[in-house]
Amino acid sequence: MKIVDKNINFVEFRKKYPVFTYESFDYKLDKNGISFEFHFHIDNKFHFRPSSYIDYQQVELFDKNHKPDLENIIFHIGMIELISYWKATCSPIVVIKPFQLNDEQILWWKKLWYNGLGEFFYVNSISVSIDDFMQVSSGTNPLNTVKFNPHNTDAAIVPVGGGKDSPVTLELIKNSGHTVIPFIINPRGATLDTVKMSGIAIDKFISAGRNIDPLLLELNSQGFLNGHTPFSAMLAFYTVLVAQMIGVADIALSNESSANESTVQGTDVNHQYSKSFEFENDFRNYCRQYVADGFNYFSFLRPLNELQIARLFSRMTSYHQVFRSCNAGSKENIWCGQCPKCLFAYIILSPFIIPEKLDLIFGSNLYENKSLLPVFDELIGNTLAKPFECVGTVSEVNEAVQLALKNHYDKQQQLPYLLEYYKSCNKQSEPGSLGNWNKNHNLLPQYEKLLQNVL
Repeated sequence: MKIVDKNINFVEFRKKYPVFTYESFDYKLDKNGISFEFHFHIDNKFHFRPSSYIDYQQVELFDKNHKPDLENIIFHIGMIELISYWKATCSPIVVIKPFQLNDEQILWWKKLWYNGLGEFFYVNSISVSIDDFMQVSSGTNPLNTVKFNPHNTDAAIVPVGGGKDSPVTLELIKNSGHTVIPFIINPRGATLDTVKMSGIAIDKFISAGRNIDPLLLELNSQGFLNGHTPFSAMLAFYTVLVAQMIGVADIALSNESSANESTVQGTDVNHQYSKSFEFENDFRNYCRQYVADGFNYFSFLRPLNELQIARLFSRMTSYHQVFRSCNAGSKENIWCGQCPKCLFAYIILSPFIIPEKLDLIFGSNLYENKSLLPVFDELIGNTLAKPFECVGTVSEVNEAVQLALKNHYDKQQQLPYLLEYYKSCNKQSEPGSLGNWNKNHNLLPQYEKLLQNVL
């Protein structure tokens, strides 16, 4: 990966634009959902007004006459949305005007922003400490906690991303007798097809449309700083708003134990920080103290690793032609066949699906793609950093490759290019992770038993 040195720009932007302000937010409830808008600005020069709309469609649980105090949660959505705009100049002073935050809250947000921007700092060669990257002040208006009384105790909200993980969560929880309410941000082909394939009526899910202020894109094109932000943390606050509006406590994510591994060896830089168990615990504790007690935000797949999830998904054949993990091909709803996400998905499924069927899913045998060798090296641990994508651990990838060789290629005289290369690397790994059970999770007993039974 080519690292672009933008530390000079980082220093210059901070001098030129010293103050970022979260000015205000507004929201409106109608018969079908809720819309809200935020106002951020950089030194009163660049003003951003991103907006979102949550559509409850025909989900009967949405009480159209119910108007709880939503200001707390929407304000917090703004707190995570602002980081996408702050990063353009990385202003050293951040002013939060709508509500007052105590010292503990400010430290919590600084930890999330700093760790969630770990990839952004690394890729842009920015060197700054968590103490120095920003100073935060807030208003004087007290922030009231939310009154949350969940009345739908047999339901679970399941965010759907379009990849292999959310169908596993959807199917297992749905088949256990729970009511499953899919939630999608900016619906696209794979996410909509996943809901259709689940058998849940296509008008029985909740969607959110998120609009980025065009000015941010314009600044990016002009050379202002840009990079990865913690999307899953944003998703977390959106799901809490949805849960509040329909009175459902359980929010079941599909993040696995593998998300805890750093992307860059020997550092804390993790592309998946906001999918990690550390963030999950931090978020649960923060919500309990500063939003409302009663939200049960957890990852249903946390006890499992990527290999175990892939094995479960390999049995769910109805989803094989509709799931897509490829970011590059998301708009066209295709596997591009050239990116780290495509190669990782192919590798992790390769022990469990015969090559002929796997090639039909991805459009080709990615083990034969010579141009993917640099990505392959990153995935198997031949480089300092893994790809900055949501991919499994180095050990999981090595075990998957070795299992694929054993299960499907052991009698072939001519191996695909990447597998032939792999054998020359003489990689050694400890197989057996298919029997693992990660005890660091937040599953209630009924969910834990459900997952253990399918293993």
